[in-house]
Parts: sequence; structure tokens; C-alpha cells
Amino acid sequence: MSASLALRLLALAAIALVAGAVALAVTRANSSSDEVALPEAAPAPGGGWYEALAVPARGVARPRPTACGFRLTAKTLGVAHPVLPCNAQVYLELGDKRVLTRVIGRGSGTRSEFALTRPLAEELGLHNRQQIKWRFAAAPQ
Repeated sequence: MSASLALRLLALAAIALVAGAVALAVTRANSSSDEVALPEAAPAPGGGWYEALAVPARGVARPRPTACGFRLTAKTLGVAHPVLPCNAQVYLELGDKRVLTRVIGRGSGTRSEFALTRPLAEELGLHNRQQIKWRFAAAPQ
């Protein structure tokens, strides 16, 4: 390797190192805390919540893929909905409990609009077919 080529490589490595240090400094300056901020709940038209019937989904015996490409296990948190887009983040509210989750599957049958995975239903306190409130999670601004 010639001396001029070695000097060029050394200069490029130094530039990459400086660029990485600047990027790290900018990233740290923009994050004020270690906590992850949750998105706001986007109100339904008129400022309220949508209402829907929800049911706990059947338990999962073996892991399997969902229609949205997620891996469904006995510990998966999420909802199935026939129309909402896959991966859409939604807040669900039942009584005084509110959870942020995402659409991981299609359809929920004819008994309800939402089917909640068992762990999510337990977290929310949903034990049978019940009326829930829901909102989309607002995109960060």
C-alpha cells in the first residue's frame, strides 16, 4: 500500500470518527430523559372516544403468524380488527384502565369489533364481551 493511499484512508477514518461523535452529541442533546414518551391519544371527531364491542380472543396453544405478520404467542399483546390497518397504534379504555396497543391481526368474528389477546384482555380487565372505548394514538409532532 502506498503512503498516499494510507494517508487518505487515515483521513477518511478520522472524518468518520468526528461525524459519529457529532451525531452522538446531537442525539443526546435532543433527548431530555431516558423515558420513552408515549404518543398522545387522538380524539375521535367531536373530541371524544369511539365505542366498540370487544371480546377476549381464544388462548394460543402454539405460536403462529397473524394476518398482519406478527408472531402470536401466549404472551402477545395486541388486537385483531377487520378494518383498521395492521400495526396501527390504538388506545383502549375500559373503566379506569387505559392501554396502548397495536393492531396485529384481522377480523374478530361477528360478536365484536375488537378481539384482544388474552394477556391484553387481562391487563385491561376484559373478561367477556363488553363495550370499550378506543382512540388512535396520535403521530408524534
